[in-house]
Amino acid sequence: MTLEEILAVRPSPGLPRGYRFPPFERTILPSGMQVLTVHVPGRPLVSANLIVRQGASDEPAQFGGATVLAARAMTEGTQRYPGLELIEASERLGATLHAEASWDAFAGSVDVVAPRLRAALELLAELVLRPTFPEADVARLRDERLNDLMQARAEPRRRVEQAFASALYTSDSPYSRPAAGNEETVPRLERSQLADIHGSLLAPRRAALIVGGDLSGLDIPRMAAEVFGSLGAAADGPVDGAVHAPRAQSAVDRTTVRLYDRPGSVQSEVRIGHPGLARSVPDFHAVQVMTSILGGLFNSRLQMNLREEKGYTYGVHAGFDMRRGPGPFAVRTAVQTAATAPAIAESLAELRRMRDTRVTEAELTIARDYMVGVFPLRFETPGAVVAALGGLFVHDLPDDELARYRPLVEAVTAEDVQAAAQQHIDPDRVAIVIVGDAAAIAADLDAAGFGELEIVREEIPGDGDGGESEEAE
Repeated sequence: MTLEEILAVRPSPGLPRGYRFPPFERTILPSGMQVLTVHVPGRPLVSANLIVRQGASDEPAQFGGATVLAARAMTEGTQRYPGLELIEASERLGATLHAEASWDAFAGSVDVVAPRLRAALELLAELVLRPTFPEADVARLRDERLNDLMQARAEPRRRVEQAFASALYTSDSPYSRPAAGNEETVPRLERSQLADIHGSLLAPRRAALIVGGDLSGLDIPRMAAEVFGSLGAAADGPVDGAVHAPRAQSAVDRTTVRLYDRPGSVQSEVRIGHPGLARSVPDFHAVQVMTSILGGLFNSRLQMNLREEKGYTYGVHAGFDMRRGPGPFAVRTAVQTAATAPAIAESLAELRRMRDTRVTEAELTIARDYMVGVFPLRFETPGAVVAALGGLFVHDLPDDELARYRPLVEAVTAEDVQAAAQQHIDPDRVAIVIVGDAAAIAADLDAAGFGELEIVREEIPGDGDGGESEEAE
């Protein structure tokens, strides 16, 4: 068959199937801890997450990375199960036990078959309430993080992300550093700092136990009250359970260009952006549709320009990292060295076009249909449903937020999209951060006149060069 014949018989897209996010129930225990349960019939593997509204953005600045390191160290042993005995206890239940921390929250989780849920929750409580933070394991995990930071400085993609964050936010903003800490803060982290962070996590008014799966015959609130009744028993007085946005002071008052020199690099890692939005933004759905059209879909404006038309890159993405505070808005791509300045110019042009011109009905339809169509695929397992409910809790969103998602996306208009772009994207005040070969691209960047150009020459692990910074003439 010819291409024309294949296209003639190719099935056309169908209408999105109906979908209803699983209903859930909320119970507030006497301690103030919330219990959210979502019954998913026929799914015997149950997921349980204990979420606390406290993350890396809430920790003392001088101990940046303590929350993430504490979460990693929790699985190294507890009072009842030292060392590997904790893992062995979870394996006897056929359970998967995990702890992690993000910018916004701490989470301890367990996945287990329904008949063993009570025992698994007891193990989760042991993990969260009674970790011992063995000093040898804390030291090992701290050294692993320091080695990881060294590796990150050598990898252009990771180096540009670190440099981009520090260019967007003032140094006293937690978002200016990695959530897991940097070279300055991580060496300070000892067992005592992790224990202090852990103690501050035990606040029931900031906590929720979210359980999803086939919960037939299971009284989850009663289990939660019995198993987690001691949560917060050691806390010093009542703790505010409200959602607080961390400090995220912008360092971007004009367009600047910062180039981290990597002599001989065959491509440039490029980031363009500014501080963005918190998840609580009122026009969230319009913003999501707008960024899908701009740089979220494979046929987005940026992708069609930089990849398909110009051939500068294999891929480009743009979007907002929404947190409790205003996380970054970024255009992210890696381009051929010779195309660095032209790619930045085209990216800025697309940002201005998104702000200044109305999207077409075809663009709008494609973006809305895609977002509506893939939404149910995000919740095929109880673990995914539980994680989504965790997001509602962390950001204090309405209980019907997920049920209303598809109708609200379908209701977004072209005018809504342009209004979101005009309000939230500022292509005239951005930080442009590049990791690439200064000898090959600095002159082009300077001539392009994007903004004040600073060239940073730093020591790279495995390289003997010293570090310095200079401004282009």
